[in-house]
Amino acid sequence: MTESNLRHAARALVLDDTDSVLLCRFDFRRQGGPVVWAAPGGGIDPGETELECLRRELAEEVGLELVGDLPKVWRHEVVEAGHAPGYDGVVNHYYLMRAERFAPRGLLAEEELAAENVTGFAWWPLADVLSYDGPDLFSPRHLGAHLSELLREGPPPEPRELGTHD
Repeated sequence: MTESNLRHAARALVLDDTDSVLLCRFDFRRQGGPVVWAAPGGGIDPGETELECLRRELAEEVGLELVGDLPKVWRHEVVEAGHAPGYDGVVNHYYLMRAERFAPRGLLAEEELAAENVTGFAWWPLADVLSYDGPDLFSPRHLGAHLSELLREGPPPEPRELGTHD
C-alpha cells in the first residue's frame, strides 16, 4: 500500500462580533472546477509549523496579523484525485480567531492572488451560509452546520475530525 501525497494547509475561521465569517472566493472554473468559498489560509511550507503558515497566509491574503496562539478546532482530510493539483488530496487544519470586521487587503497584489485563484473576499453572516442555495460551494461543504455547532459548543478540547464529504 502506498502512502497518499496530501497537501497540508492551515486555515483561520475569522469571526467578527456578529459571528459573520470571513471567506475567500476561489474561482477554479478555468480548470473546470467550481467557485468555492473557504477560510483564509494556505499550504504549509517545508519546515513551517501550522501557526507559522497561518501567520504568513493571513498577512499575505487578508492583511490580518495573528498574535499568539489560537485554538485548533477542526481537521478536514479529503483524499480524492484532482482535489488538489499535484496531490492525492488535502488536509486542512482549522483555527478559530476573533477579529473586528475589517476590509481585507493583504500583502499580495491582486494579480498574485488571482494566480492562486483568489478572486475576492466577503464577510458571510452565519444565517446566509446556512441558507445559501446558489451555485458556489463552501469548504468544508457543510460549513454552516459546523460553524453553528462550534458557536453553540465552543472550541473542542481536541480538533474535531470532519468527514470527507463535510
